[in-house]
Amino acid sequence: MRIYLYILAGITSALIGWNIGQLFLTDIGIFKTVPEVVLFPCIAISLAVGMVLNEIFVSSPTRPKLCFRKAKIPLLIALGLGLVAGLVSGGISQILFHPAIRVPTPIVRSLGWLFIGSSVGVAEGLTWRWQTIEAGDKKRFHKRLKLSIFAASSASLAAAILFELIRIPLGEMPKEFRGAEDPIGFLILGLLLGLAFSISNSPSYMAALRAGTGFEYKGDIYDNIDPYATVESKLYPQIEKPLLKFVSNSETDWIEEGLSIQLPESGKLRIGSSPKANIRIPDLPLHAADIDLHSREAILTPNPRFFYTIEVNGDRLSSKTPIYLKHNYVLTFSAKTDEFDNEAPIYRFVYYNRFLDPQA
Repeated sequence: MRIYLYILAGITSALIGWNIGQLFLTDIGIFKTVPEVVLFPCIAISLAVGMVLNEIFVSSPTRPKLCFRKAKIPLLIALGLGLVAGLVSGGISQILFHPAIRVPTPIVRSLGWLFIGSSVGVAEGLTWRWQTIEAGDKKRFHKRLKLSIFAASSASLAAAILFELIRIPLGEMPKEFRGAEDPIGFLILGLLLGLAFSISNSPSYMAALRAGTGFEYKGDIYDNIDPYATVESKLYPQIEKPLLKFVSNSETDWIEEGLSIQLPESGKLRIGSSPKANIRIPDLPLHAADIDLHSREAILTPNPRFFYTIEVNGDRLSSKTPIYLKHNYVLTFSAKTDEFDNEAPIYRFVYYNRFLDPQA
């Protein structure tokens, strides 16, 4: 569904921009002698605004009021970048189209579309900062910005090349149909931009574990030997920093109910009570299980000696067989001393395979 929404948004935005440009050129008659200076800004603005709006609403589809609140600054940025990029690309195109220079039309068109596409990528990447708390991580923000610009630029060049390939059969059509050449070209541009963003902005790039039952706040834990101690005891659920961190950017390492642990993109995480465990939970076996993280997937591998201490979606594991985790899987770890101990404390996580954003 996500990919269809992005493609539809790209096609619709491109055609809306083209129609607005035709309104200025034909009905109002502005700058008829330099059509690219009018048409390119309209298309660049429409695409930038359309793709930014689409990303906001796709990220929070059930909260339209929140989406409109978050959209004010991103829309202004998208409008400004689209206007500047459209004017630059339109101006350069008009200069290169001049008979005295005689630059081939495919090169001029590719350059103009590249400016439009890259401006849409910059707008989408920059405005992401106002859409999600995840953008507070500078490394993630810069990675997303570069990926958006690369995806949009690549899609624009691909659209220009594809359009040049289909121009020959379009040129052989009856004269009354040749006017469809430009809208078809921009339709291809919008389609490929939507497809590129649906892939580059996929939400499945990062996983998280949200703490639930068993991690309720019980107050500060101090060493019970010395009533005047000011150093907190380490016998509480905690994460290994800086390998792991909370989505809320909390400075503590203490796992509490409602906090979400941001997992790395790849690697192996050990869960247990051992000081060497990455997610340390008192009372659990020293090594309860591992979570193997790969590109877009995570595998829960229980310790063969203690697989009975783990439940997935309420079902107790009956073997050491690895479990491929899916979005919203509930993982329960218990402090059982044997398979028949049903009174042991439990600790529950919810696994997310798309980034959990408190603002969404």
